[in-house]
Amino acid sequence: MSAPAPIVTGELRAILSRLKLGQMMDTLPERLLSARQSSMSHVDFLEMILADEVARRDSSSALLRAKAAHLDPTMVAEAWDDSAAVTFDRALWSELTTLRFVDNNHNALILGPVGVGKTFLATALGHIGCRRRYRVHFERADKLFKRMKAARLDNSVDAEMRKLVAVDLLVLDDFALHPLDVTDTNLFYELTVERHRRGATVITSNRDPSEFLAQFADPLLAQSAVDRIQSAAYELVIEGESYRRRQRPQMATSTSDQGPSRKGR
Repeated sequence: MSAPAPIVTGELRAILSRLKLGQMMDTLPERLLSARQSSMSHVDFLEMILADEVARRDSSSALLRAKAAHLDPTMVAEAWDDSAAVTFDRALWSELTTLRFVDNNHNALILGPVGVGKTFLATALGHIGCRRRYRVHFERADKLFKRMKAARLDNSVDAEMRKLVAVDLLVLDDFALHPLDVTDTNLFYELTVERHRRGATVITSNRDPSEFLAQFADPLLAQSAVDRIQSAAYELVIEGESYRRRQRPQMATSTSDQGPSRKGR
C-alpha cells in the first residue's frame, strides 16, 4: 500500500500565495511525497521545488513571448516530423538552432518549393528565440507591407518601423511571392539597411534569391537591400514532397467502416 501524499496546510497555501508561488501547489504534494520516500535533504528538496518553479515560469514566459511574436504555437522544433520526405542540410539546421546567427546579427534564407516546411522551420527558430528571451517578430511579407501602408495613413509608420528594427529576430514568411511596388521597395530597403549587422532576419521564399530583384519596383534599391541580406546569410534549401500533406487530418477506420452489409440482400 502506497503512502498517502503529505497534507499541505492552509497556512502554507497562504504563504505561497502571498509570495506569488501559488502555482507551486500543482506539484508540491507529489514532490513532498517523493522527498519523503527518498529521504531527500532539505537543501535538495528546496532546490527541486524552486527548479520546478523556474521551469514553469520560463515556459509561461516563452509562451507569452511567442504569442506576442505571432508564432503558430504548433510549429515548434520538437513537433517536426523527421520521417517527412524532404531533404535539407541537417548540419546547417543544427547550427541555426543554436541561434548563434542571431547573436552575430546574421540572417537565414529558408528556400524551397511550396509546401515543403519552410514556414514550419522558420517558426520553430522563432520559438527557440522566445525560449531564450530574444525579442522575436513573425509576419507574412505581404501582410507586413499592407500593414505598413496602412500605418502611413495615421502617421504611425515611424513607430512601427522602430519596432521592426528593434527586434532581435525578424521572420518574414513567403517573401517575394508578390511584386513589390515603389512603397514596398522603399520600406524593405530602409528596413534592411537599419537592421544590417544590428539584428537577425529569417526569410522564407519559394523563389531563388537571384529571382528576388525582378519582384521589386526599383532595381537599384532592391539590389542594395538583397545584397545586404545575402552577404550575411545562411541558405537552407529544402527539397522534396509537400510537408503540409502529412498534416492533413486522417479519418480513423475500423471494421465497422467497411460499408453497408450485404447480408439479407
